[in-house]
Amino acid sequence: MAKGLDLKRARFLVTGGAGFIGSNFVRHIRKRFPESSVTVLDKLTYAGNLANLHSVKDDPGYRFVKGDICDPAIVASAMAGCDVVLNFAAETHVDRSIEDASHFVLTDTFGVHLLLEEARRTKVRRFVQISTDEVYGEIMGDAADERAPLLARNPYAASKIGGDRLAYAYAVTHGVPAIVTRCSNNYGPYQYPEKLIPLFVTNALEDKQLPVYGSGRNTRDWIHVDDHCRALVAILESDDVEGETFNIAGGNERSVLDITALILEQLKKPAGLLAHVADRPGHDRRYAIDATKLEKKTGFAPQTEFAKGIAATIEWYVANRSWWESIRTGEFQQYYERTYGSR
Repeated sequence: MAKGLDLKRARFLVTGGAGFIGSNFVRHIRKRFPESSVTVLDKLTYAGNLANLHSVKDDPGYRFVKGDICDPAIVASAMAGCDVVLNFAAETHVDRSIEDASHFVLTDTFGVHLLLEEARRTKVRRFVQISTDEVYGEIMGDAADERAPLLARNPYAASKIGGDRLAYAYAVTHGVPAIVTRCSNNYGPYQYPEKLIPLFVTNALEDKQLPVYGSGRNTRDWIHVDDHCRALVAILESDDVEGETFNIAGGNERSVLDITALILEQLKKPAGLLAHVADRPGHDRRYAIDATKLEKKTGFAPQTEFAKGIAATIEWYVANRSWWESIRTGEFQQYYERTYGSR
């Protein structure tokens, strides 16, 4: 029987820890387990931002390593002395994967292979591969449980299947204590403003149009990033989870139109800012996952009520204009024009 971990003094490696979910997890760990230590490995691509880790930069239990998970020497250096690895490092934006999938295949699949090889060599105690509900593809019927077929319909989701299944294969073949998690859409502070909620909030604050793909009736399940972090801790602390896959869901299915209306209402902006634009290729109409297995195994249930969570998230972007205004220039503006300018 593989006992759950005592995380009080665990030595974490968090890859992609300067990104949205990774940085929230780092802050969560430093607050909840102050005697632990965290090494962050991040390439600092456009979506990686050291400002996300400002609150822990002087923390003696925190170390930052700049580097790529596709570089075996960097991976070995970062993982040295760590016993718990969580891989958040990934290219994640579907629109960008449609534009150019090569970086997605490299990071989301090959990079995971290199991390698993090093985890195998150093005999880490647990390795968590952060996957996504998008691996199931479009779900128009019952919510997908962990046994559902993987039917990705965009290059991002397909690349994540590669890393997801490599983690499982290393658990079965090599005994690496790997766990795969497939989470639904996250929302919360520090999310890069190319994603739906921060994009629409920041556009609305600047009185710019909110570009809604197609009908806007595409639906997703939403979970607050803090609940995602709590779910990961619950899994790490549980017995006999090696080689297992867990869905992590928020139980808050909302359409793009629903989200848009909430944002405009809270910010007291006119409905006329909503602009329907040409849909993107292969746009999945619905994602829906069943997280019963996680609840039965760990007792985890989300704590953040959606109405309060989304309101607090919108307010965070209102209160932290300097954070996102510094991002919405240069590369971001060029990408935005390429993506939405012709629509």
